[in-house]
Amino acid sequence: MAHQLNPEQQRAVDTLSGPLLVLAGAGSGKTRVVTVRITELIKHGTKPDRILAVTFTNKAAAEMRQRVRALLGKRRKVQPEISTFHSLCVRILRRHIRQLGYPEKFAIYDRGDQESVARGALRECRIPGESLRPGDLLYFISNWKNASVRPEEAANIAATDREHLAAVAYRRYQNALKTAGAVDFDDLLLLVDELFANFPDVRRAEAGRFDHLLIDEYQDTNGTQYRLVRGLAAGHRNLCVVGDDDQSIYGWRGAEVEHILRFKVDWPEATVVRLEDNYRSTSEILKLANTLIAFNATRHDKVLKAARKGGDRPQLWQLQNAEEEAETVVEDIKMRLTDETVEPRDFAILFRTNEQPRAFEVELRKAKLPYVLLGGMSFYDRREVRDVLAYLKLLVSPQDEVSLLRIFNTPPRGIGKATVEAVMNQAVERGQPIWDVLPSIGSITGVSQAAANSIDRFRSMIAEFAERIGHTTKLSAITQELFAKIGYRDELARLYPEVNDQDARWNSVEELVNSLASYEQQAKKPTLKKFIDDTVLGERDDDDKDSQLDRNAIALLTLHSAKGLEYPQVYLVGLEEGLLPHHRSVASGDERSIEEERRLCYVGVTRAQDRLTLSLSLSRMKWGKARPSDPSRFLFEMTGQAENPRGK
Repeated sequence: MAHQLNPEQQRAVDTLSGPLLVLAGAGSGKTRVVTVRITELIKHGTKPDRILAVTFTNKAAAEMRQRVRALLGKRRKVQPEISTFHSLCVRILRRHIRQLGYPEKFAIYDRGDQESVARGALRECRIPGESLRPGDLLYFISNWKNASVRPEEAANIAATDREHLAAVAYRRYQNALKTAGAVDFDDLLLLVDELFANFPDVRRAEAGRFDHLLIDEYQDTNGTQYRLVRGLAAGHRNLCVVGDDDQSIYGWRGAEVEHILRFKVDWPEATVVRLEDNYRSTSEILKLANTLIAFNATRHDKVLKAARKGGDRPQLWQLQNAEEEAETVVEDIKMRLTDETVEPRDFAILFRTNEQPRAFEVELRKAKLPYVLLGGMSFYDRREVRDVLAYLKLLVSPQDEVSLLRIFNTPPRGIGKATVEAVMNQAVERGQPIWDVLPSIGSITGVSQAAANSIDRFRSMIAEFAERIGHTTKLSAITQELFAKIGYRDELARLYPEVNDQDARWNSVEELVNSLASYEQQAKKPTLKKFIDDTVLGERDDDDKDSQLDRNAIALLTLHSAKGLEYPQVYLVGLEEGLLPHHRSVASGDERSIEEERRLCYVGVTRAQDRLTLSLSLSRMKWGKARPSDPSRFLFEMTGQAENPRGK
């Protein structure tokens, strides 16, 4: 493999003109084919700077540049143009943005700059913070821009009151950017789309810079990127796209799998090459993957063939609950690590949702095994989890000032910064903890009567719940009741306009309650202080987060984060209805949504090189109570226990 190409790879490399679709299955040597094809074009007389290769991430672009440079020789001064969509668009805009009324030296605003502009737009429109925060406005604007919706069109498609407010502020926001001679990240693609649509001479000039165009991960393109590609390649038609419809898992952020599915319709003379030889996984693992993905109706017909025959049959574990699932997986890893040839970095635990790793983190800490959580922050670093823990710490110790100050006004209860400063000054003057100053809040200078009343209600509530701890009521039930009383879910809805985001954050709160309930069941004499101590002692910072992949540690990662990675030993956990496929996809009743979930499962299976273990929990905690789980439909499909309506 290192020195030669298989027949289909060679065919892709040798097809040097016209539209070409390379359907590159998981582990089929895609990057090698792409880079060798670029060098072949150059060997056959194409000037390097007449070749444009576009991918999605800076990391992928850098890797491609490095490989091409190694194949061509470092001394060659002129190299192909290899970049991301966004960096390509910056270069195009630098040349032509004056046509749209922006200065040539436009600024690109980062998130902090955007929030300042959004705040000003909301203020100008006299929209109060309770109705729409700057972060909410930016969320709506980004969604509209990704769907190519301009300010003047947003009002027509706004469905809710908040969307209507956002549409009004969108116009002000965009005007403010233009007045400042600035663009945001989403504008980079949108403005090039606008240029190509309104100024045909600009599109022809940009398309004329290249004779060959290559697009990596074509299944991940959104509508704007799709139009840019067509605009650049329409003249010479030397367009090579590489991708895998079976690994299209980003529909939620605008990617449209239809682009790769209808490539032959868009470019009728296209050559289609299927890379089906898989050099990553054993035949036993691929048997499951092929059987599973064949259930998707909207896909190119292809079957992965293993270059590595045999291997261990994947195992399926049915476990009683999430804790037992985590214990069993970690015990198995610990046992396998007694083999000196095996290292922690050989293992990956893959899951669908951000709440799932909590139980695995607990068990890995107990076992003192090194791990990294990739594609997300540690469960205990999340804002909502820290809020919950701050409330629990305050119930145990009202003198915990860090926790008190964190949740004094969370959710907002009319205790502003000026009030907090006045209370803190009084505590310093008296030499007392803040909590001990609160009973005399009404006499403190600088505290309004309304703020004093709010603080009295807050203090009484904390005292009431603290009093109940240690009695017969379960700790998990008290916690649940407390968060219902303060309206924390409503606060999450206020902070995060996107329903999926609200659900994910609320699920984290629920997961901590589940953790507390599990602790209560296992401990002989459960106390809230002991639970908090165990949790805090277990927390740790990850050093050098940028190089997590390089650490010799067990990887915990979501299925979305796992794409493009591979591990000798993989545990795909939580194979239950409602988790994978996710309950939102099941509830939607949309078969396309289920197909994307199936592709996500397929991505998980095809990360495994040597060993694959599938697991499910027969019950999961829901607000401190065990609820039965149903095995995922994907388990039945991949193990041949479900009939494929497509007869495959």
